[in-house]
Amino acid sequence: MRKCFYQAAEASGAVLVECKNVATAVEYIARHAAGAVLLPASPSCERVNLAEQLRRAGLDLLPVAREHAAEAAAGVTSTCFAIADTGTLVLESTAEDVRLASTLPTRHFILLDQRKIVADGLAAVEPLRQMHQQNPRNYIAYITGPSRTADIERVLTIGVHGPKELYILLLGDWSSDLLEM
Repeated sequence: MRKCFYQAAEASGAVLVECKNVATAVEYIARHAAGAVLLPASPSCERVNLAEQLRRAGLDLLPVAREHAAEAAAGVTSTCFAIADTGTLVLESTAEDVRLASTLPTRHFILLDQRKIVADGLAAVEPLRQMHQQNPRNYIAYITGPSRTADIERVLTIGVHGPKELYILLLGDWSSDLLEM
């Protein structure tokens, strides 16, 4: 299943990076962020004090708010789970700060626990059902590769409606809960 996800995600234009631990992921983000970062609050990120680790790595963390979003070079989020056959990441993005961090900066870094990869859309039904039972009015984002469109003269353009670059940082012990970001 992991191999299927890796192939589908790479085919969509995402960059996959296997990280042996959170420190490795932080180092990677610090080398590739190319500027200030948006980091929305999430249980997984708070558990490892990711904000402080990114600051210690030399990154400038902006307040996640509309007035600062345009200044950010990168957004860093976690993900609820991923769908292997399409290389899709699923984010619970009801909170505006998650939407800002995952759609406005040029680069999006997503932390994914490899145990949270489900086989296909059918396997995603149950966790999606649980998400909607917890909050019937939530927003769910499905991210498959960098933002792309071909609606302008049918010419494929990357990054018009979201990040031009998508980095999936694969961790082995981040969070196995399919509903937790």
